Amino acid sequence: MKRLVLASGNPGKLHELSAILDDLGYELHPQSEFEVSEVAETGTTFVENAIIKARHAAEHTGLPALADDSGIEVDALDGAPGVYSARFSGPGADDAANNALLVEKLRDVPPMERSARYRAVIVLLRHARDPSPLICEGSWEGVIQLEPAGDGGFGYDPYFYLTDRECTSAELTAAEKNRLSHRGKALAELKRKLLAQGV
Repeated sequence: MKRLVLASGNPGKLHELSAILDDLGYELHPQSEFEVSEVAETGTTFVENAIIKARHAAEHTGLPALADDSGIEVDALDGAPGVYSARFSGPGADDAANNALLVEKLRDVPPMERSARYRAVIVLLRHARDPSPLICEGSWEGVIQLEPAGDGGFGYDPYFYLTDRECTSAELTAAEKNRLSHRGKALAELKRKLLAQGV
């Protein structure tokens, strides 16, 4: 097995990413195993933040590092919260506070003008100074609804309504979400690139 460090301590992400990479012969370890601290996400784009996180993990472990940065972009809010999705309602924000603020901001926006998308960027650095990281992206279109539905997923999932499925992303099974989601699409691209390059 080839070892990779995941630049995150999020158990949900670790589980989701491991499930896809295991069959390629990659063993994914959370950075917490190596006592790697969180790093400030000072980038203004998902790509910049993913590279910052991957480089930090690679520098501290000496292993190839995988990082993702993702969030939700709402058209009626000019693409916000975007890279600030996890801290939309301020420092130390949680899902409940972020969702409450999103609903508040969209309260007077007509349903069909609440178009949004989840966007994910996944970066793989072979080493900390890798000049050409693998960068993979995926997006997932939906509409924000003002009442939550479903108890799966995390983040904005209970409010992210999929018109083609007639449900929120929180109402999908884990397998469906892995296949359809922004992160699932980015990971499928990563898988193709890893197979093609034999990394």
